[in-house]
Amino acid sequence: MAKNRSMFQCQACATSVAQWTGQCPGCQAWNTLVEVTESPVAKVSGGGRGYAGALPERAKLSAIKPEKLSRLHSGYSEFDRVLGGGFVHGSVILLGGAPGAGKSTLLLQVATELSATERCLYVTGEESLEQIALRAQRLGLTGPQLECVSETRVEAIAAMVEDMKPRLLVVDSVQVMQVETLSGAPGSVGQVRESAALLTRLAKATGVIVLLVGHVTKEGALAGPKVLEHIIDASLLLDGDSGGRFRTLRAHKNRFGSVGELGVFAMTEQGLKEVKNPSAIFLSRPDEVASGSAVICTWEGTRPLLVEVQALVDGSLAGSPKRVSVGLDGQRLAMLLAILHRHGQLQLGDQDVFVNAVGGVRVTETGADLGALMACVSSFRGKPVPKEWVLFGEVGLSGEIRPVASGQERIREAAKHGFKRAIVPKANAPKQAIDGMMVSPVTRLTDVLELFDGC
Repeated sequence: MAKNRSMFQCQACATSVAQWTGQCPGCQAWNTLVEVTESPVAKVSGGGRGYAGALPERAKLSAIKPEKLSRLHSGYSEFDRVLGGGFVHGSVILLGGAPGAGKSTLLLQVATELSATERCLYVTGEESLEQIALRAQRLGLTGPQLECVSETRVEAIAAMVEDMKPRLLVVDSVQVMQVETLSGAPGSVGQVRESAALLTRLAKATGVIVLLVGHVTKEGALAGPKVLEHIIDASLLLDGDSGGRFRTLRAHKNRFGSVGELGVFAMTEQGLKEVKNPSAIFLSRPDEVASGSAVICTWEGTRPLLVEVQALVDGSLAGSPKRVSVGLDGQRLAMLLAILHRHGQLQLGDQDVFVNAVGGVRVTETGADLGALMACVSSFRGKPVPKEWVLFGEVGLSGEIRPVASGQERIREAAKHGFKRAIVPKANAPKQAIDGMMVSPVTRLTDVLELFDGC
């Protein structure tokens, strides 16, 4: 009879090696290999010729009639926006975030809201039921129909789901769940992977919506093996400074919707409240605008978002000037400064440059290039960008201003917030005039600098 053998498995990527090494050969992480016992697996010979079960029925792709997905609304429009319109029955969703971001608070609010019309089960493995009750009392949540249980065994949770048949199952968190038939401590690669796989099979078999809470590493990525992200249907990340007020919710994976949507919440004494107009919170500007500030109109999912970008350009006292970017891509900032030097004849090579997107929002699209550059120019020259200006556009390596998607929608959003002049790429200029908005189309970076010098 074959004996169990000892292997060393990486806690970050699940790579297995025969001997312990300080660095994982798979993901190059240090000190992540843990000894595990691996049971022998019988080898399958002859391919599929020995399979005696019933074969699945095949179908032509053209003959398959897709059914319209019915969605269950969470009661929070910002949460539904990120999900793609609401919960899909039988889906598995992983919500991650840093400690204190509000993951448990948000899911407790969602479960309480849905429990008024649907059966919901809230499973906590990290807190006692008294702690859950204290949080609900602090947030002003009653939830008389919400059922809670403190449990870490996945088999017991599956039995409760089959008996209770809820529409929504919240598991807080997947890192403390364990499968009794599997050796290993809770939180290990094997336990996290098998727990998620069992809960996923449970969701597909019963149609229950499973919401998993996940921890994050110090780098901000979801903790656990990468295979966890392949098992689930959607991976959401709740981001925000624990000392700040606002939280942003993004989807890094979504099989039932777009991954570009952004949900904005505000942390209050009554929990997370939706922010219906995110542009207003990111535009709390003083009456007198100082130099180094510019307003951009970025595009997040299906809606425009106005964000203030601030820059500070100051003489460097060190041999190598600093390039610090918060909320924008740091490597792209270095590229934009090189474009400014080559095509704008502005030398910032001996200057420290700090760029920040106000409000803690993270801008990932290239439409913020023009606004970030003009904020740097404004700070360097000590001349403020006019308060009624809004800018967007991608800056190319040859100094051209390239168009971005949904240009007219961005201009209309800026007009609704009282901006009077839009500096946009020529290809994004609207064919018909927009009330209260003067559009200045530009083709090159020098055109924008000339408009700035003449204002």
